[in-house]
Amino acid sequence: MAEPVCAVVGVGPGIGLALARRFTQGGYRVAMLARSAEKLAAYEAELPGSKAVTADAGVPDSIAAALAQVSDEMGPVAVLCYNAGSGIWSLPEETTPAALEAAWRVNTLGLLVAAQTVAPAMLAAGQGAIMVTAATASLRGRPQTTAFAAAKAAQRSLAESLARHWGPRGIHVSLFVVDGVVDLPHTRAMLPDKPRDFFLQPADIAETIFFIAHQPRSAWTFQVDLRPFGETW
Repeated sequence: MAEPVCAVVGVGPGIGLALARRFTQGGYRVAMLARSAEKLAAYEAELPGSKAVTADAGVPDSIAAALAQVSDEMGPVAVLCYNAGSGIWSLPEETTPAALEAAWRVNTLGLLVAAQTVAPAMLAAGQGAIMVTAATASLRGRPQTTAFAAAKAAQRSLAESLARHWGPRGIHVSLFVVDGVVDLPHTRAMLPDKPRDFFLQPADIAETIFFIAHQPRSAWTFQVDLRPFGETW
């Protein structure tokens, strides 16, 4: 029996790469999607059996074509991890329509197109998982997160619509609210005085997402909040 396929949309040095590593360790052939072909080539060399596919999550034709290529060359996608996300930090009076639209295209429109592309095969199989990386901004808007929060809130509502519609037909859709600072070289540089315990570890986030993707159907989870144990909330 062929190994199942996991597609990770939005692969960078943090959560995306950690997801690719965890699903590879879990027996999946992993397709890694991102805009940077150079970065993807390095990740592909690291992970045996993986496939790098360049795509822009904010461009519907790009993400749809990339996931169709994955299905054609690797097989139907059993797990979709939608980790793409972007936003510009600005106050309401500083936020341009273009900035809001760009955030919405990557966080919300991209999720819709990606889900629509992989869902037919999942529905035919009677099973599948769509795991969505969200943020605290999906639950609250702050002045500096005007565009990002609006896009993430829309993403959360979209994910809930997908979960309610496709869940009874076997597709488990789950949302992961990342509440805290992810441990990355640039976040460490920005916060040099913070201890390791302050940061969310990408590998630990990936471990939780992998577990949720394999939950028994009798006890599925839609939303998971992830934060370091010392985070105030």
